[in-house]
Amino acid sequence: MADIKFEIVKSFGAISESPKGWHKELNLISWNNREPKYDLRDWSPDHEKMGKGITLSKEEVQNLKQLLKNAVDES
Repeated sequence: MADIKFEIVKSFGAISESPKGWHKELNLISWNNREPKYDLRDWSPDHEKMGKGITLSKEEVQNLKQLLKNAVDES
């Protein structure tokens, strides 16, 4: 398995914490020296390990924001 290189360009914050101390975070990350994308996943406290997550473009984040707004407005 090839090494995955990443750089957290900007951290927007954590939305939850697990009992083991891992945080589900929204970050702007450059994967393998590519253009940074928005990323939502679990991270160990030292950011040495990560869980599965999703990576989104700016357009996808904007679409998700609108979907969440509509979902909240409907409930």
